[in-house]
Amino acid sequence: MPKDVSPSDQKMWPDLIPVLPHDLALECLSRLHFSLYPLASRVSPQWRHLLHSHFFYSHRKKSGHTRYLACLIQALPPQFSPRALKHTSSPTYGITVFDPLTLTWERLPSVPDSALGLPLFCQTAGCRGSLVLMGGWDPVSYEPLTDVFVYDFRTTKWRRGKEMPSKRSFFAMGSCGDRVYVAGGHDEGKNALKTASVYNVGEDEWWELPPMSQERDECEGRMVGEEFWVVSGYRTEQQGMFEGWAEAYGLRSGQWRGVEGVWERGRCPRWCVGVGKDGRLVSWGELDSEVRVGVCGVTLGSRAMVIGSEYEGGRHGFYVQQGQNCKLRNIRVPDDFSGFVQSGCCVEI
Repeated sequence: MPKDVSPSDQKMWPDLIPVLPHDLALECLSRLHFSLYPLASRVSPQWRHLLHSHFFYSHRKKSGHTRYLACLIQALPPQFSPRALKHTSSPTYGITVFDPLTLTWERLPSVPDSALGLPLFCQTAGCRGSLVLMGGWDPVSYEPLTDVFVYDFRTTKWRRGKEMPSKRSFFAMGSCGDRVYVAGGHDEGKNALKTASVYNVGEDEWWELPPMSQERDECEGRMVGEEFWVVSGYRTEQQGMFEGWAEAYGLRSGQWRGVEGVWERGRCPRWCVGVGKDGRLVSWGELDSEVRVGVCGVTLGSRAMVIGSEYEGGRHGFYVQQGQNCKLRNIRVPDDFSGFVQSGCCVEI
């Protein structure tokens, strides 16, 4: 019997597959492709409860059966734009999902009450098999929003989460376990912020964190080990003068610390910060001459997806980085999924 399968687990989900021992039936179900979850959930109440449980996600993760998906905030083709926005210069955004193993593309259903597309500059993070989306601007009024939405890949449905405690734009965001961390950005008066909060997805609750040592607008968030790093950014009176250091929040210590010399001073970090195998920060825009402008990178386990163009106004290319030589391999993209990518994150399912 696998170490993470206890007698209590067998009592909770008995007779998963009547002709098979419990541990073997669990192993079979753990290999199901995530796209089959909605259909498999109809087989029996036991299957539905198992597939929707945190235990099943943890078991798949320990068994090495999870897979990494890139969830991209992407401009939609004109035919998908709402009528209210067809005659404006602002593109309509949706969420594209790319599977690097099968090289398949699909688009998630629209978030609730989003007839005009996603909020502009909204942020996303992966969290225990779910996608969390929050913040951004109303696509018509450009007013900052505090909306939070959670998409569960097991049920293929969106739900509303508890709203953000305050309005903030261009903030840092990162996730670990069932928690999403946000820090910095700016308020409605364009004042840079040093405040931080954490959202517990399972409990649908927000908690305030200790503030950083200084304000950081247009910063970028990354998880490095057991720390939430807020990279670069600038203070209100130093518009566009990006810092060369970061602040790291220890998930265990509950304290911030400064990390010097981790980013090129003056370089905007938005959506182009990666974490190398040695734990050091890297700029996705320095990997290859073909991805210098409008760069967005997403780490997908041992792979990385990088999107960008060679020069201003150039066609965006889509690449996958894999292997020890770290070279980028161009991938073919269907026309409906070739739009500009604003940002992205990884969801492990």
